[in-house]
Amino acid sequence: TAALHLALLSAGVAPGARVIVPDFTFIATANAVCQANAQLMLVDVSPQSWTLDPELVAGILDRPDHGVAAVIAVHALGHPADMDALAKLCHAQGLPLIEDAAGAIGALYKGRPVGGLGDIGIFSFNGNKTVTAGGGGMIVTDRSDWAERARHLSTQARASDAYTHDSLAFNYRMTNVNAAIGLAQLERLDEMVATKQAIAARYDAALIDRDDIELMPRLDWAIHNCWLYSVRCRDRSAAADLQRHLNAAGVGARLFWQSMSSQPPLSCAPTVLRGVSEGLSGTMVSLPCSSNLSEEAQGQVIAALESWR
Repeated sequence: TAALHLALLSAGVAPGARVIVPDFTFIATANAVCQANAQLMLVDVSPQSWTLDPELVAGILDRPDHGVAAVIAVHALGHPADMDALAKLCHAQGLPLIEDAAGAIGALYKGRPVGGLGDIGIFSFNGNKTVTAGGGGMIVTDRSDWAERARHLSTQARASDAYTHDSLAFNYRMTNVNAAIGLAQLERLDEMVATKQAIAARYDAALIDRDDIELMPRLDWAIHNCWLYSVRCRDRSAAADLQRHLNAAGVGARLFWQSMSSQPPLSCAPTVLRGVSEGLSGTMVSLPCSSNLSEEAQGQVIAALESWR
């Protein structure tokens, strides 16, 4: 959240400016926009990728009075958004494309690593991520002026050793201890992503023939990092029932995201929706998929899944 906040400020998003955010994301994406005193605009996702729909973004940016100052693309569940299409739209109007790759480290879009596909990107190192530092995150950008601005604002905007400060700012620094943990984990990134993908492949094989469970997106231009393996059920009732069934079998499954437009604090935000994020909300169940999940333990999860219809 802090990285997203700094990314918006570093990219020059002014108070009151409009920022496009996908309606299907974790609320941190939306919260950061509000913390920057910008105006949130919630836009639906593609039914194929569950990520920000470029067609809807194009329709918004075609309006002469759109008022959009930035676009945030989210790689939902670790599956890349269609970054080329979004970048083309943004760059045609000189708008920064911010890449929320919070859970997507190690994923590829057309052979390129996510995080470096927009003008500025962020990663999360929260405890549930593939690479974790116990908390915190990271900003990446090729813009040296934006990087310096983010660094300056993250350290209380301290302008000199004489404790002079040139703007209101924040203490957003990661501790050295957290950073050391993160760097050690980063050395194992390829290994952990491969393990995640193997876990996902076993789930895929067990569920591929089910007509009551939909698997995560797998588009040709993406290599999914399989961060949080989640399945979609036919409706909210079925998802809740699957969660109860798995929990009763000793499996730590839980329901996944609700749409941002359904969140009470965000109810006043303008929206461009066509029912995709609403249809995803409350219908997804996340399964155990930590990189240290053993095949034996995963077998128990699969057995519990097979006993539910």
